[in-house]
Order: sequence, then structure tokens, then C-alpha cells
Amino acid sequence: MSNPEQSRRPDGSTYGDGTRCVHAGLPEPVPGEPFLPGPVFAAPYHLDPVGGPEAAPNGYGRPDNPTRRRLEAAIGELEGGDCLAFASGQAAITAVLLSVLRPGDRVLLPTDGYFPVRGFATETLVGMGVRVDFVPTAGPYPALDGVRLVLVETPANPGLDVCDVAELAVRAHAAGALLAVDNTTATPLGQRPLDLGADLVVASGTKALTGHSDLLLGYVASRCAELLDPVRSWRTTTGSIPSAFDAWLAHRSLATLDLRLARQSANAAAVAGALRSRPEVTGVRWPGLPDDPSYPVASAQMRRVPGVVSFDLGDADRVARFLTHSRLVFAATSFGGLHTTADRRAQWGDDVSAGFVRLSCGVEDTADLLADLGAALDAAG
Repeated sequence: MSNPEQSRRPDGSTYGDGTRCVHAGLPEPVPGEPFLPGPVFAAPYHLDPVGGPEAAPNGYGRPDNPTRRRLEAAIGELEGGDCLAFASGQAAITAVLLSVLRPGDRVLLPTDGYFPVRGFATETLVGMGVRVDFVPTAGPYPALDGVRLVLVETPANPGLDVCDVAELAVRAHAAGALLAVDNTTATPLGQRPLDLGADLVVASGTKALTGHSDLLLGYVASRCAELLDPVRSWRTTTGSIPSAFDAWLAHRSLATLDLRLARQSANAAAVAGALRSRPEVTGVRWPGLPDDPSYPVASAQMRRVPGVVSFDLGDADRVARFLTHSRLVFAATSFGGLHTTADRRAQWGDDVSAGFVRLSCGVEDTADLLADLGAALDAAG
């Protein structure tokens, strides 16, 4: 559970992002103990012979685990709510959808968000009698009367459109709907949807949140116990939990989140500007550019813009040549890691052109990254 007091200075003011990331979820100092205790690998625990499982917080590792609780407390502090960790972002999103929706309900999903969510909706939700409608992240949004849940991903992956969460929350609540926000691309240091009126936050922690490209993780956060309790029950029943070691790795990685995002965002600003100067590159998108379509909302809503840039090289062959000649950009899916990566999204089924590239800026020196991108684009022709 999140502890707001741990996010505040003695005078009541709020600690900065770097301080909050370093200290989030840590236990009280105990001489001789590490700052972040190591992962607890137990599946069963000793039970009280008289009181049984109610006498102690730990009884079996699937419903709960002390390492996972620390991670959930840390993410909860950053998101501003209570948190449940999952084995992946997809596990977190599907848990919300299946916990909240019932046959006959209507859900509104983004046409330009994470494509496996659309696949799950059309294959599974429709089959169980849920009405599924789609809308672009940037809108326009239809009347929300009769909608049970609106799920948005902002900035959208991979196109980077942004929607006004506060405005959409007002509209959703006026219509009796819930609003869930996928905060994967932004992270809780980029925006806090719960502060903007969202009921639920879902995210993949695989990406920028943990940022080392070495684990799978997801989470759900909310300030409403009535919404989180069924999600927790779903997780316990289905067993979609992260391992103790992955939870520990994720918590360890949070300490550098502020530093990583700062360099990634600075690199993205430089890369987006450089790409704009290349005649063979079209469709450059980064919400931090003043003339980007998402800039008016992003500049008002987001505390920092993520390190993801999208652009188009025209065709698949040119993308392949670009990646082959680059020495610093790795061809890989996912994003938000320490290393700069690029992904031709059409190969995964996203509704984009064949030459569309999602570039995730890492933490390399900006000058080195710009030089490498320029040389690779020159070689690509």
C-alpha cells in the first residue's frame, strides 16, 4: 500500500522525483540490514498452528509475497494510489477488463494503442457478450452514455497521440463510466492519471519504468478499494503474479528512473529535431515538439515527455538498411530501455505504414547517438 508521508519533506512539501524514486517502498532503516532487502523466494510459509493464515501476512506466495509488497508500495507512491503487480502489462490490462466488464457491458478502447489489447477484446470480450467499440486516442470521442469502461493509452504506442485525461474523466464520470489510463509510455514521472481524475491506471513495467530490458512486469493502481479488490481476487485466482526475483529487480531499477528518463527525454528532443532536417524522413512525431499535434495537450498535462520518437522511412528495405548500418541502435521490440532501439511496427501487425519506425532513445551520449543516426541514414540511402 502506498504511504503518502514517505513522499513528503518534514515541512510537508513534496520531495522531488529523484528522491522519491530512490526511497520509494524502502523499509525503515535497521542497522546491519541492506537498504533494499533481497527477494523472498518462499512458496509456502510457516503457519501459526492456532491462528492459521490469518495470524500472519504471509501464508502462500501466490496471494502475497513480501518482496512484491515492497515493489507495490514503491509504485503506489509514484502513481499516487494503491498498486497490484502483475506478471506483465498484458496480464494487468486483461485483469482489469475481465474484472470490470460483464456480458452486456460496453467498453471503449483505443484504435491506436497496444495491438494485443485490441486482439484480446475482439477475440475474448466480444465472445463473452461485451460490446467493444474503438476510438482514436486523439478523438473525437463519442457520447459515453451506456459505456461501462473507457480505456485510453496516452501517449499512444506507437503513434504518440495524446488525449486530455482530465477532460475525458469528467465526461466519463458524468455518463456513469469508469476511466482507465495505460501509463506505460509516460510512466508515473511523466503524468499521474489518478491526479487527473482516472479511476484506474494500468501499465507495463517491462519498459521505461524498470528500464533495463531484463524482466517482464505489469501493474494496476487505483485509489478505490472497490475497484482493486476484484482485480486482486482475479490475480490470486489466475496466478498472474511476477516472480519474487523480478519484483526485486524492478524495485532496484526504480531508483534510477528519474535519471534515465531525463537522459532519454533529452536524447529524444535532439533526435526528433535532427530527423526533421532529413528530407528522406517523414512523419516525425514527438509530443515535445512545439508543432507536434499532441503538444498542446502534452505540454499542459505531462510533467515530462518520454524518450520515444516515431517517423517513417518509406519502406521496409530502407528501415532494414538503416538498422544494419547503425552501430548504436538495436533492432528490438519493446521500448524504454538503457539502449536505443528501433522497431518497424508493421511487422507486428500495427496499423501503420511499412516504413514506420518507433525509436526508443536510450541513455547514450547525445552527440554519439546523433552522429550514429546520421551515418546510418546516409548509408540507408
